[in-house]
Amino acid sequence: MSRSSYNPFDQPGGAGPEMQHFAPSSPFLDPPRPLSGSIPDRSLASTPRDDAPMLSHSGSAEAVTKESYSNESSDFGATKPLIKRPWVWIVAATGILAVVVVAVVVPVYFTVVKPNHNNSVKSGTASGSDTNGSGNAAVGSGTASATAPVQTAVTTGGDGSTVTMEDGTTFTYKNQFGGFWVNNPEDPFDNSAQCNSWTPPLNQTWTWGKDRIWGVNIGGLFVLEPFIVPALYEANPGSVDEWTLSTLLAQKGEGQLQSALEDHYNTFITEQDIAEIAGAGLNWIRLQIPFWAIEAWGDVGTDDNGNKVAEPFLARTCWKYVLRLLGWARKYGLRVNLDLHTIPGSQNGFNHSGKSGSINWMNGPMGIANAERSLDYMRIITEFISQPEWKDLIPIFSMINEPFMAKIGRDQVESFYLKAYNMARGVTGTGAGNGPMLAFHDGFSGPGGWAGFLSGADRLALDTHPYFAFNGKANRDPVNVTADGGDGQEFGGQWPLLACTSWGKMMNTSRQAFGVTFAGEFSNAINDCGLYVNGVNGDTAANSAYGPGCSYWEDYANWSDENKQGLLNFALASMDALGDWFFWTWKIGPSSTTNSVRAPLWSYQLGLQNGWMPTDPRVASGKCEHLGADMAPFDGNFQSWQTGGAGAGVIAPAATQDLAWPPQLSNVAAADQAQLPQYTPTGTLSTLPPPTFSTPGVTVTATVGNGWSNNQDTTPMVTPIAGCAYPDAWDALNAAIPAGGCQPAA
Repeated sequence: MSRSSYNPFDQPGGAGPEMQHFAPSSPFLDPPRPLSGSIPDRSLASTPRDDAPMLSHSGSAEAVTKESYSNESSDFGATKPLIKRPWVWIVAATGILAVVVVAVVVPVYFTVVKPNHNNSVKSGTASGSDTNGSGNAAVGSGTASATAPVQTAVTTGGDGSTVTMEDGTTFTYKNQFGGFWVNNPEDPFDNSAQCNSWTPPLNQTWTWGKDRIWGVNIGGLFVLEPFIVPALYEANPGSVDEWTLSTLLAQKGEGQLQSALEDHYNTFITEQDIAEIAGAGLNWIRLQIPFWAIEAWGDVGTDDNGNKVAEPFLARTCWKYVLRLLGWARKYGLRVNLDLHTIPGSQNGFNHSGKSGSINWMNGPMGIANAERSLDYMRIITEFISQPEWKDLIPIFSMINEPFMAKIGRDQVESFYLKAYNMARGVTGTGAGNGPMLAFHDGFSGPGGWAGFLSGADRLALDTHPYFAFNGKANRDPVNVTADGGDGQEFGGQWPLLACTSWGKMMNTSRQAFGVTFAGEFSNAINDCGLYVNGVNGDTAANSAYGPGCSYWEDYANWSDENKQGLLNFALASMDALGDWFFWTWKIGPSSTTNSVRAPLWSYQLGLQNGWMPTDPRVASGKCEHLGADMAPFDGNFQSWQTGGAGAGVIAPAATQDLAWPPQLSNVAAADQAQLPQYTPTGTLSTLPPPTFSTPGVTVTATVGNGWSNNQDTTPMVTPIAGCAYPDAWDALNAAIPAGGCQPAA
């Protein structure tokens, strides 16, 4: 039966069951401690609580990675930011001034940093030292009443201030760009922090086209890619993706999967990493999360042998760590592009979709069913990040990462994008301030083909991932030679100018023809050399692009200064060409066999430490013009509706008339389309829980929210239809379509 008239989001309010929270226990965190902002003498975001309410639970093909494919634009073929004057830290000296110290914390936050903030610092017990490890005395004087809670002053710090992390260790905050962090235990949602002088603090408006995204991905933390965290895969032979890694870890014994992954969540990215990102002159992070942060299903159908298939992922566990990292981003003034990186059934067959192999999202017999599940997860995330406590911190929601459109089909992807857009704006409403900018990936087609798509849509952004590394060529051309173009005094060979000519005009043209366009991923990788870059089984001579000469690119310790300068110029040219960007990725973990990073072209942090990434990204501005590239400059002015102004959300009927739902799917006979298995919207509605704050002596004055921004949205989640013999939702391309009983009641 056709689902063209069925919309699980159009049921009347109140029709669904009450939302449920569940609280699974975790034996792998020392005793439960409050979440971010709750411990005044430690960092703003602390260890996740085990007793935070969690979520409800309903219920071997050849390995492929995204690195097998690339944008059309990757095969060879913005305006400068308006820099504000940095503000000057005012140092209040007490006692005799012996040495002028750069490292000064400013606890008089509301009178020095943000005098217009409407909160005030409460009085409490006088103290001669700052309990937040900032190096200054706490604001406030007098003694608190014996019956009154002791209030803790807001503390803040700039370049040279001391930060104490949750484990008691300290580091010195280094930020030479006027950035400052803010810790407010009474209001852990305080958005006053500023990462640098040219980026608005979180509580001020981000202006699309004027303010530029200079960001970095937090890859490998919550979605475990082999080349980013190789040691986890090296320790578990046979693992090629998170599906097989989770399976093998679980087979080691009870609790082994949870122990290994929670240890990773706790250690791979720390608060100091987030502080370093702000200190590097960056202003955004793109944070990858998996759908199993919400739930995983214990029954997704049966395999060819009739065995029940369960998703092996560690479900409902990483979310508390996501909240902690979001707290760190808030503390240091970094905006967040939240990226739903994995999708049920796999949207691309790559290892970072959850499972390598076949594509079963919007493709094949289980394509619609998996799409229905993914819409639920997108809705739950949209509800959470549209709450007042989160909307200024998370201005972009990247709803799906890298759907492989060449195999799924353009009509199918566009149809889903419209469906997802309508769902999200049904939650948020339209117009600036109502929910996030919604970002869709270009499907590896390049931005050019999306001009005019859903014209009139409210705050719709296009995400593209340009890489030279995956254009099918060996790309061994050197960077330690004189750069093409320019004054002949720089290194880089062909690569810097090639970045400018391949991407500069492409991006600016898309801003004019489509609207907000950014590069959600790019890197310094001119080739695909690096451990596991092509997947665990991809680093072989059989791969024509991975061969002689790769050992040099894996061994950064032996790179010459000229090589580093060439890579630096390539990075600067890429940044200037792309205009708004997120480097992939912040950190690459070491191999356990060499104790060294073996994919160094992908690590922003390593490049900063060793001289092939810029210590100040502003120096990228004008690089392409210097090299002689035609950038087709964009003037920074988007149409009003593209950024939530007049006309936002008014889409012409002609723009959607051919985008039926559900669409006809590829790899399904025309006669079978109406019989495709689907799910039914009768499941328990889950929510993503907010953090819990409980600091002794501190009263949290801020509202926390309940994870759900729109109380009128009560439609249940989808769940399997009783009696339907579903094929394996992750491996169904060759499966027979069930004879009947697999469509919801009309």
